[in-house]
Amino acid sequence: MQTNLRGRDVIDFQEWTKDEVDTVLDVAFALKRDRALGQPHPYLRDKVLAMLFFFASTRTRASFEAGMAQLGGHAQFIESRSTQIAHGDTAKEIGEILGRYNDGIAIRNVDWGVGNTYLREVATASRAPVLNMQCDQFHPHQALADLMTVIERFGDPRGRTATVSWACARSYSKPISVPQSLILLLPRFGMNVRLVHPPEFALMPEVVEQARENARRSRASFEVLDDFDEGIRGTDVVYAKSWGAVLTATDEAEEARLLDRYASWVTDGRRLATAGEDAVYMHPLPAERGVEVTDEVIDGPRSAVYDQAENRLHGQKAVMALTMR
Repeated sequence: MQTNLRGRDVIDFQEWTKDEVDTVLDVAFALKRDRALGQPHPYLRDKVLAMLFFFASTRTRASFEAGMAQLGGHAQFIESRSTQIAHGDTAKEIGEILGRYNDGIAIRNVDWGVGNTYLREVATASRAPVLNMQCDQFHPHQALADLMTVIERFGDPRGRTATVSWACARSYSKPISVPQSLILLLPRFGMNVRLVHPPEFALMPEVVEQARENARRSRASFEVLDDFDEGIRGTDVVYAKSWGAVLTATDEAEEARLLDRYASWVTDGRRLATAGEDAVYMHPLPAERGVEVTDEVIDGPRSAVYDQAENRLHGQKAVMALTMR
C-alpha cells in the first residue's frame, strides 16, 4: 500500500502506478464496508472540495457531494455559466484562487480539444489536487468504479475478457472519455480487452497504443474489432455505450448519417445470450433505452449498472481521502 498520495492530481490513472491504483481500490472497498456497517469515517473533516462544472451531471455531482459529506467535509458546487468563469476567469486564475480557498478542485469539462488542457492548466496553477470529473479524453473515476464492479462480480479480474464497444445513441455526441479510460485501466489488471467500434468511431490512436502496451506488460490481450456480434461472443463483460465520431465526422449531419448506418448496434437479449455464461452488462448511465440497449438487458439479472453507479461514490471517496487529507 502506498501512503504518499497526498496532493496528487487525478487527471488520468495512466499517470499513477498500479501499486497506487491498488491502494485506491483497497481504501475504496474499506470505505464501502464502513458505509454498509454504519461506521463513520470523517477523514476530511473541515476540508472543502470545489466542484467546477462546464457540463451537466447527475451521478458525478451527487456522488462527489455525498462522498465529501460522508468524509466530514463540504462540496462547493460551481457552475461555469453562472459565475465569472463565463466572463473571463482564466484556468490559471481558477487554479491559483480555488487552490487557495479549497483543499481540492474537481472539474468536469468535456469540450473536445479543450477539457483535458483546461484541467492541466488549472492543476499547474493550483496548490490543491485537481480531480478529473470527466474531460474530453478521460473519465478516470468512472473507470475506477467499473473496475471495482468487475472485481466484485468476478474476483481476480486476470484472464477475464471485457468488451468495450460502441453502441448507437442519438441524443447528442457523447465524449470518448469513458472507453478511453477503460481500455487503459482494465489491461493493467490482467484483463483481456476487446475494443469494438465501426471504423468511423475510432478512439485516439495514441491512447489505443498505450492500451496495447498496458496489455503486453500485463500479459493480457488487446484486440480492435469492427463486428459488434463478434466482439460480444464469449466475453465476460459487455460494456457497450455510445460515443461520438469526433476524430472523423466534420459536422452533426455527417455523424447523423453514420448513426443511421450503424443503428443496429444495440445490446439486446439475443446478443447478450452469446456472451459468457456469467457475463455482465455494464453502462455508465444514462443509457438511451431502446437505442443503445433494450429494457430486458439493462433491467435484467445480468445488468450491473446500479452497482457501477454506487461504486462511483466509494471509489471517489477513496481518491479524496488519499489526496486531500
